[in-house]
Parts: sequence; structure tokens; C-alpha cells
Amino acid sequence: MLINSFEHNVDAKGRLFIPAKWREDLGSTIIVTRGMLGKSDRRCLFGMSLAMWNVLLERYNKIAMSDVKAQNALRMTFANACDCELDKQGRILISSTLRKYAGIDKDAVLVGMGNRIEIWSSEMWAGQLAASEEEEQEEEQESDALAHLAGLGI
Repeated sequence: MLINSFEHNVDAKGRLFIPAKWREDLGSTIIVTRGMLGKSDRRCLFGMSLAMWNVLLERYNKIAMSDVKAQNALRMTFANACDCELDKQGRILISSTLRKYAGIDKDAVLVGMGNRIEIWSSEMWAGQLAASEEEEQEEEQESDALAHLAGLGI
């Protein structure tokens, strides 16, 4: 299971260390693409195993080609996806395009999300945490979140 968070540096070549405890779940090839959070100030990357990517691919294949909004989202997901092979030191090479999208220059935060990871720039992660804390302080938003989870059967 992909849980916890880790801070690592991205080297000059764009390589990022993947924690050893995650490598068994992610496998030797990690698919990395744009995160789907929507807000430009909360951009991150999603990373997942080939098995998880294939599960998503099956779901995506069920979306009607006439669903323009979904197709636009899929286009960005697939056009920016890359398969990243782990090297012998446990690092992956993240393309400059993806690093630029997520604002990752040097410091990155890797966040376990159960079946995938998120890769954030340290600055955007700090902003995400601050935004989450602000949201938690507002009772309406908290109850909306709980109602949403209840609707999901959680």
C-alpha cells in the first residue's frame, strides 16, 4: 500500500528517488502523468504501477467518444504520460515537460495515495497543506466533505 509522504531532491538530470518501501507496489516501471486536481496553484504529478494504469485504461475505454469534457481530460492524461523505469539506485527520470507543469525544480514531496502516488514541488505541497487547513477550519466545507464520503459509502 502506498502511504506516508517523503521529501527528496530532484537531481540536475531530473531524476527522483522513489522510497524503497514503495518500489514493490509500484514495480520497475512507473507511469507518471499530470495530476488531475484542476487548479493551477495545486499542480502535481500522478505516479502509478503498470497494473494500476491498466485498470484506469479499462475505465477510460468505457467513456463515450462523444463526451467532449472527458475526452479533453483523457487527452491531457495520455499525451503527457510517460513510463519511467527505476534505475539501480531506485530513481526515475521525470521529463522536463512534466517537471515544468508541476513546478518541480529541485525539492519534491512524494505523497502516498493508496494505489498511486502524487509528486509535488515543495512549494505547491506547502500551499496544498495550507489550503487544506483553511478548508478544515470552515465547518460547512467539512460537513460537505463528510457528506460526500457518505455518498461514496465510506
